[in-house]
Amino acid sequence: MIAATDGVGTKLKIAHAVGIHNTIGIDLVAMCVNDLVVQGAEPLFFLDYFATGKLDTNAATEVVKGIAEGCLQSGLALIGGETAEMPGMYAPGDYDLAGFSVGAAERGALLPNGNIEAHDVVLGLASNGLHSNGFSLVRKVVEVEGLDFAVPAPFDATHPLGEALLDPTRIYVRSCLAAIKSGNVKALAHITGGGLIINIPRVLTGGLGVDLYAKSWDLPPVFLWLAKTSGIAPHEMARTFNCGIGMVLIVPPDHAASIQETLRAHGETVTSIGEVVERAEGEKVVVHDIEDAWKV
Repeated sequence: MIAATDGVGTKLKIAHAVGIHNTIGIDLVAMCVNDLVVQGAEPLFFLDYFATGKLDTNAATEVVKGIAEGCLQSGLALIGGETAEMPGMYAPGDYDLAGFSVGAAERGALLPNGNIEAHDVVLGLASNGLHSNGFSLVRKVVEVEGLDFAVPAPFDATHPLGEALLDPTRIYVRSCLAAIKSGNVKALAHITGGGLIINIPRVLTGGLGVDLYAKSWDLPPVFLWLAKTSGIAPHEMARTFNCGIGMVLIVPPDHAASIQETLRAHGETVTSIGEVVERAEGEKVVVHDIEDAWKV
């Protein structure tokens, strides 16, 4: 049995500000179940914790609808939860969320499998944007730039800024489970806070690193906007945000093509973004051509 718990961070502040509550529940489920599947586990059930000063039934209903949608996307059961009213703890209209999920895996099939070696291929699955990390910085950029959540987004004029920033975290459960069943996935890494630089090394053994090639995938417009307006250097972007890659798989070179086909058949945009290398010292993840590829 594998368990995971998580929240959605200060992305909630944007949901509160714009009054859109039907996607934040998807984020909540995604942050938990994506952490389960990277261990080779199939999510079984989910519970939520909803805390507020005074219950707004309309907002709460929309949140639970999102949670139910996330559970449907993940193929797991929503078996219950807790709603807590705590006057004085939260500002009017504010609420906080936490999620809890349990999954199961065969003991001998847990990931990472310990057999990662040099020349293994690193596959990247496209993200839906920011997912649920880095929103304290995002909100600061919006504040400093004097932007309104109701105006068209600077990186997507077809949607208001608030709505565009609330795009829910992509759920990778069904696609990754299909890939895992091939028996040829060595490791997965959910790219959350800490970005590509921090999350990938968690699945590597000593003496190994990863070379990524920034030109192998496109940096989504929301990240280009953030980099330009905040002045964050490309390397720090890769240390802070998912930068367009929400999930990473490490697979043997001779099985990379077939696994990519499986992932695409389950709706993923998948790209070969790098390889495992021998690296005993220094930073474990090196992103090549990052300054040139991510010019702003």
